[in-house]
Amino acid sequence: MKVANNKVVALTYELEVEGAIADKATDEMPLEYIHGNQMLLPKFEAELLGKDAGEDFSFSLSPEDGYGVADEKLRIDLPKTAFEIDGKIREDILQVGRVLPMLNNSGQMVQGRILELKEDAVRMDFNHPMAGKTLCFKGKVISVRDASEKELQEGLHGEFLPEESCDERGCCCPGCEGHGEGDCCQGESHGDGDCCCKQDA
Repeated sequence: MKVANNKVVALTYELEVEGAIADKATDEMPLEYIHGNQMLLPKFEAELLGKDAGEDFSFSLSPEDGYGVADEKLRIDLPKTAFEIDGKIREDILQVGRVLPMLNNSGQMVQGRILELKEDAVRMDFNHPMAGKTLCFKGKVISVRDASEKELQEGLHGEFLPEESCDERGCCCPGCEGHGEGDCCQGESHGDGDCCCKQDA
């Protein structure tokens, strides 16, 4: 069976970025998704379209076809007071390179990486971590099958369930129970596109 829309695809892959492996899915923990449901990068799905189960793949995505070009407007200084809890600045979490979940002006969860610590401010980068990078994928299609009606309606991991079915973290299925209290992955921890959490960013 070939990869096509409304097929459940399982695959392994390695993602190489700037000469280092940035992410991977193994035979023991493959990436599974419903093709054509826009849960993965469009160009990623386009490269897999028509491939057979058991077929290898290898391709690269430019920044424009991946997570976009880094936007300098998304690198901003925030006052250190923005990191206060109970009137005290959380110096323990302010470490260069650390990624922090934050709320934007619309109340949506966004991920920001600390670029620089200044005397009274913190330089944050709210670009996607892979923005501006060429993504080099290689892997293998393990299996292809028809998606069930339930999977097409609810999503393979419950990602299409209505908001009222989700908990306060935005997690909609038992797969997120392992994250720990208040520590939903927000789409960052299950592999590329393979998450049950609502991604507001």
